[in-house]
Amino acid sequence: MNLRKFLFSGIVLQGAVLCLYARAGKPNIVVIMTDQQRADLCGREGFPMDITPYVDELARQNAWFDKAYTVMPASTPARCSMFTGRFPSATRVRTNHNVQDMQFGTDLIAVLKKNNYKTALVGKNHAYLKAGDMDFWSEYSHWGKSKPGTEGERAANRFFREAVGQWLEPSPVPLKDQQPVRIADEAITWINSQQDNPFFVWVSFPEPHNPYQVCEPYYSMFSPDKIPAPATSRRDGRKKGEKYRTLAALEDASCPDLARDLSRLRGNYMGMIRLIDDQIKRLVENLKEKGLFENTIVVVLSDHGDYCGEYGLIRKGAGLSESLVRIPMVWAGYGIKRQPEAMPAHVSLADLFPSFCTAIGDTVPVGVQGRSLWPMLTGKAYPEEEFSSIVVQQGFGGEDFLPGDDGLTFEQEGALGPGKVARFDELNTWTQSGTSRMVRMGDWKLVMNSYGRGELYNLKNDPYELDNLFGNAGVAAEQNELLIRLVAWELRLQDPLPLPRHRYRFKRNACNYHLPRLPAPLAR
Repeated sequence: MNLRKFLFSGIVLQGAVLCLYARAGKPNIVVIMTDQQRADLCGREGFPMDITPYVDELARQNAWFDKAYTVMPASTPARCSMFTGRFPSATRVRTNHNVQDMQFGTDLIAVLKKNNYKTALVGKNHAYLKAGDMDFWSEYSHWGKSKPGTEGERAANRFFREAVGQWLEPSPVPLKDQQPVRIADEAITWINSQQDNPFFVWVSFPEPHNPYQVCEPYYSMFSPDKIPAPATSRRDGRKKGEKYRTLAALEDASCPDLARDLSRLRGNYMGMIRLIDDQIKRLVENLKEKGLFENTIVVVLSDHGDYCGEYGLIRKGAGLSESLVRIPMVWAGYGIKRQPEAMPAHVSLADLFPSFCTAIGDTVPVGVQGRSLWPMLTGKAYPEEEFSSIVVQQGFGGEDFLPGDDGLTFEQEGALGPGKVARFDELNTWTQSGTSRMVRMGDWKLVMNSYGRGELYNLKNDPYELDNLFGNAGVAAEQNELLIRLVAWELRLQDPLPLPRHRYRFKRNACNYHLPRLPAPLAR
């Protein structure tokens, strides 16, 4: 692209102006988040089964992205970034165990409270938020509701603790007591109780995360004889490097019949997504029935993905494959211009907070690293170059930890628990050590680690990332361009906080875009 032509197109100025406008009325905001839902298991992306029929139609009637990415394929880092607009390198939350190290300036909840919003969490937290931060708080986890109030909830909690990692039979928890149903019930009740103030509710489903349990009729909808086989196998996973091989060994130690059970687990995973889709329908249709939908921003997304059988693996852990890092993202309701085809922009989970700031007419706080999507979502001009690539982070630093190092075993580290099948932690010393970065740009994807080892894939020709082209002379130009992009992203994502305390001016634009500018002429 001709840089001078782009810079003088006026788009940058238009974007800055658009991000400054405010409206008299504040829209409600409903964030519907799933846990561990990969992006491609949906009809709008060509999957041949009706896993997400309602969200597919919601997407086509509103706006959706097929190049939306998490910031890191782990729950706590991702969720902390969503509420602060900061990447894990800035929040300092690079694992599920570092939430107390959280660093940020102003977060989404503070901005909402300043604008007189009522706030609620219904579902899974796994971020730095606490009950006192919200006006209403009803927390669930993968092991049940934190404060069960009915016998059905208590029975469900007992079962989840028993199921632990997976459940191959139809779940004994009836549909009315399945967590997505309970969460939708509570969210609808709270929304319907709101009157004068605008509201924000985080509807956070703990599924389709393990323990991979689902009740009828969803269990039989996606039985092993009905679902397509995964496109890759454990043999393909061996090409992906030591971390994948270590994860495979851990899974085999904890799930000795994984190869046999994999198709059933995949079917359960898909059934869980369909159950959630039906609950999303209940939520959104309730908004429409109450006359709230047109004044409510609805976002449907996930914190990260799941192998779901890719490379013969389940859950997550090793690497930055598309199955783990690309997430579903649909925007609907207030102000959203209908765009039935996937939007071309590369976007991030970190972009939600600044987008909400713009939508309600507030400024994006200093320290936020995400960018406002509001101009593009409302059909206004936006700088396409700004959204031509995106980055994902992984690792807590140090050297890569390899099998046999320090004589450490899975059991000693805590990655492999005693007794029951599927009692393992895929996020562990081996899979999470070191530092890796990924950049996606168009059809190309580059992954680099701190040792200088690279992976380069053409996702159009090689969607399962099996043909590593890094170092191939025939793609040297593409490799070089992505390396430059990755370095630029790393520099851009250096934490600006704290700002200089004396004299220096800190410059940014209202939408947090970061675009090159031609130098101003020197005074004569």
